[in-house]
Amino acid sequence: MTETRLPHDHGQALERELDHMPRTDDFQIAADAFKLLSDGSRIRIFWLLCHCEECVINLSAMVQMSSPAVSHHLKQLKASGLIVSRREGKEVYYRAADTEPAQLLHHMIEKMVKVICPTERLRGKALDET
Repeated sequence: MTETRLPHDHGQALERELDHMPRTDDFQIAADAFKLLSDGSRIRIFWLLCHCEECVINLSAMVQMSSPAVSHHLKQLKASGLIVSRREGKEVYYRAADTEPAQLLHHMIEKMVKVICPTERLRGKALDET
């Protein structure tokens, strides 16, 4: 392994760390996730699916969008692996995937929007009642 030398030494000792820095391709995963979540409606749908399992019709009513528009967002979220689906008869139900990326994005959204996770709110109420 060759040691990276920077043109200017600013005394930050960063040169040693550059040899261990992930490649640009490694950061592409994050870039793809951020690109996917660049739409507020898609983020809202994803956030809802972190808290419930729903069909397209109910999701459409929840976010006040047409079913085709919601289906379009669901297709993109599913292709990225952030959500999963299951079929029950004619109905298809969607929910957030039980993966680390989906959980991280869920928590990041709640921190950025400053919204309390419904599960946490219910847990807090239960603690208050004891």
